[in-house]
Amino acid sequence: MGLKKKTTVLIVDDSDITRNSLRSFFEDYNLDVITCNDGLEGIQKALEYKPNFIFLDLLMPNLNGLKMLQVMKVIKDLKNTPVIVISGNTNKQNVMAAIEAGAEKVLSKPLKKEVIVKNVNEIMGAEVLKKHGADKMMTADDNIELRIRLIKFFLNSFPEKQKTLLDGLDTQNAELINVVVHEIKGTGGLIGYPEITVLASRIMNKLNQQHIDWNYIRYEINELFDLVKKVEIPKEELSY
Repeated sequence: MGLKKKTTVLIVDDSDITRNSLRSFFEDYNLDVITCNDGLEGIQKALEYKPNFIFLDLLMPNLNGLKMLQVMKVIKDLKNTPVIVISGNTNKQNVMAAIEAGAEKVLSKPLKKEVIVKNVNEIMGAEVLKKHGADKMMTADDNIELRIRLIKFFLNSFPEKQKTLLDGLDTQNAELINVVVHEIKGTGGLIGYPEITVLASRIMNKLNQQHIDWNYIRYEINELFDLVKKVEIPKEELSY
């Protein structure tokens, strides 16, 4: 008999924090993981790798999650691929739109381990997420571990984002700032700091105005830097 083929998951999200965290999470369960950062590339990766299921963010540049779902519906090789949507804004309207577009499940950020395990196993019709071939009970420590991973990814990657934002301010490059702030906006709720998401949303709204007040943008980005300085690894950190 040949070796059993691994389950493959495609993660489509413009946040490097989310992609890296979910990659690490699924690889712990011996899954093959493919990642990309927008819906257009997501369609291409899905056609190339034929994943068993997809984790998809709603808000992304180029081709967002809803549009990717709509495109998948009309592609024969993809229309039956199960999709779990993840979003920081799971109000009724967003949930209904995602389900109507073809999503199997809609999960809210910040993600919790037991929620991921439960929903993946439900849509796959089997207990796909088994660690080392045995059931693994989810504990409070598991969720602390996931949050710690997310925060560490965020803090390690932030200096580069900070430099990009400062460069954008110096050149008054609204598009560049918007891209970085959009990613930070999606990460705030994911790591348990919704105030970061609120401030990032405010900055994006001001950047989309016809006449940009650059003094205001600089002030708000400095406020964002101050908020990030307050992000801490939970005291309950475990030795892993």
